[in-house]
Amino acid sequence: MSLKLLWNGPKAAPLTIALAHGAGAPMDTSFMTFFAEGLADKGFRIARFEFPYMAARRPKEGGDGKRKPPDRQPILLDTWRAVITEIGADRLVIGGKSMGGRMASLIADEAKVRGLLCLGYPFYGAGRKDKPRTEHLLTLKTPTVICQGTRDPMGDREAVSALKLSKKIRLHWAEDGDHDLKPRKTSGLTHDQNLTAALDAAGKFLAGLTP
Repeated sequence: MSLKLLWNGPKAAPLTIALAHGAGAPMDTSFMTFFAEGLADKGFRIARFEFPYMAARRPKEGGDGKRKPPDRQPILLDTWRAVITEIGADRLVIGGKSMGGRMASLIADEAKVRGLLCLGYPFYGAGRKDKPRTEHLLTLKTPTVICQGTRDPMGDREAVSALKLSKKIRLHWAEDGDHDLKPRKTSGLTHDQNLTAALDAAGKFLAGLTP
C-alpha cells in the first residue's frame, strides 16, 4: 500500500501522533492543520495521511479530482494498519477527525498503540441517536481523549452522557460546539476559543502518555 505522510513537529519527539481525516475533507483542511501544527508546537511529532479514496481526489498524485465516497471499512482499517506498521506502535498515538478517529478507535487495542485522540467523534449518524455505534467503546483499553462539541449532531452532550463508555475514555466538551467544535455567535464564544481549548486538552492528555 502506497502511503504519503505529511509531517509536523520535531523528529526526536517523545510521542508521534498519527491523524486521519474525516469522511468528506482531506488531511490538510484548516481544522486538521490547526491541530497538527498546534500539537507540533507543543513538542509532538505529527503524521497526517489520507485513505485511498481521498488520496485519489488529488490530481497532482494522479487522481481525477472527483469526489468519491469513503472506502469500505476493511480498506480504511488496513490503511490504518499500514500507517501503524510504518511508524511503529510503541510511542504512537492514533486518531483524527470524525470517521478517521472512529476507524482508529476500532483498531487501537489490536495495534497496542499508546493512546487514542479523537476530534469530533461520530457516536451515531446524524439523526440516528437510536443507533449508536459504540459497542467497542465499552471495552476499549487504550487511553483515550475525545474532544466533542456539546451540540454535535453525531454526539451531543446529553446523548453521549447516557452512553456506557470505557473508563479509559475521557471527554473534553467544546461549549456550544458543532461537529467541527464551532459555536454559534449567540453563545458568546468563538471557534478559535473552542479549538484552542481542545488543543490544550489534547496536549495535556498526550503529556500524560509521554514516556
